[in-house]
Amino acid sequence: MNSFPNKTFYITSDSDNVMGADNQQERLNKSWVVGFVDGEGCFHVAINRQHAMKLGWQVLPEFRIVQHKSDMQILEKLQAFFGCGIIGKNHDDRMELRIRGIENLSQVVKFFKNNPLWTKKGGSFEKFAEILALMKNGAHLNKEGLDKIASLAWQMNRKTKPKYLESSETIRRTP
Repeated sequence: MNSFPNKTFYITSDSDNVMGADNQQERLNKSWVVGFVDGEGCFHVAINRQHAMKLGWQVLPEFRIVQHKSDMQILEKLQAFFGCGIIGKNHDDRMELRIRGIENLSQVVKFFKNNPLWTKKGGSFEKFAEILALMKNGAHLNKEGLDKIASLAWQMNRKTKPKYLESSETIRRTP
């Protein structure tokens, strides 16, 4: 089912980027983006085994929105709204907007710090923002910081413990 067939989204007074009337069509307003992300967005932090990394683990934060391919225009509008991200196939008839990289994700975090989410997703977002701040300070490059990041990531949308927290080197603690 196409949720937004041929819809036009208008800029409202809460935008920082007000342009001429001809350019206002097809732009999303901040409140709409917050509500849409509350329902459809995902803040995720993967911690993957990567032997080439200093500690043997790689931290991969990302912001993602998945939609049916018939609603790809929404992903394109969100990509333009945030000014970054890649749109690609997610699975079968699903497409996704994926934003990665500390600088790009910092733009997303800044937006949601200024325009808070309303649902429990706000709690995951706060942990996500804390993880990005830790990474900006290089915490992912030392054992203590990686442990903190893994613990925060586990509290975000998690049903199972991250592999990093189950690994023998994490379980085996030296006094």
